[in-house]
Amino acid sequence: MAAYANDILVSSEWVSNRLDDIRDDDPALQLFEVSVDTEVYADGHIPGAVNLDWNAELQDPETFDVPTKAEFESLLESYGVTPETTVLLYGDMMNWFAAYAYWLLKYYGHDDVRLVDGGRDYWTNKSRQVSTEQPCVSERTYTVTGVNDEIRVDREVVQDAIDSGVSIVDVRSPEEYRGEVLAPPGWNEGVQRGGHIPGAINIPWSRAVSADGRFKSPSELQDVYEPVTDSDEEAIVYCRIGERSALAWVALHELLGLDQVQHYYGSWVEWGNTVGAPIQRGRYAEQKLEKKDEN
Repeated sequence: MAAYANDILVSSEWVSNRLDDIRDDDPALQLFEVSVDTEVYADGHIPGAVNLDWNAELQDPETFDVPTKAEFESLLESYGVTPETTVLLYGDMMNWFAAYAYWLLKYYGHDDVRLVDGGRDYWTNKSRQVSTEQPCVSERTYTVTGVNDEIRVDREVVQDAIDSGVSIVDVRSPEEYRGEVLAPPGWNEGVQRGGHIPGAINIPWSRAVSADGRFKSPSELQDVYEPVTDSDEEAIVYCRIGERSALAWVALHELLGLDQVQHYYGSWVEWGNTVGAPIQRGRYAEQKLEKKDEN
């Protein structure tokens, strides 16, 4: 079987075999849980894992943008991470926010980041060891040496991309894409309008993972993202608040090795609330995709 373009996934077995190292407060290796439901950490987590609160720690509380460089440095210092640390990430919901944390670390230039394939649910379904102890970590020094702007785009760039041939990929559910609902059940981020960015194709995030939560094989991912991988142009991925599209970014950029894949961090919460931003509803782009498949 063909290998992924980048070796960024670690198995639950790989982590299980290194639990002593993870619990040793060694700056070489640090494990974080980043779950949608931040309270599940207290119910039991991978031993040695530190709980990262995506809502309070992985976005600026005032602007809802990514943390500033200074905030990011302070956060990693407080959790014992250095620029040389191998950072391991996992979470619930098939690694939604773990993937977002991965993207954020790459945005701020951290070199060695890995995802625990399958996330929290796969770990517990395998009846692997869990703990309710909160690990003690030593504070260390962290300095961001550069920001990787090439993996992020803002709304103005997306607006310019609509008629330029760039593949815009909406990874939300078909119901969100068509404008029938504004968010998944139980979620409400105050979006005023439903629909999608004009010309965007709908490839739901869930198609990138298997039923057990692990990423699909390289050949399966190639099939899932064929409309993107067939194009020589860059691609832009988005969802509602940036967590599901981060998972798609990992699949496309890291696992399939497509260099020109960018994450629209503002996603539908920004676009759907912006006065004058064009939208489409219904199955327009889905029909375009179906016609392409027929040719």
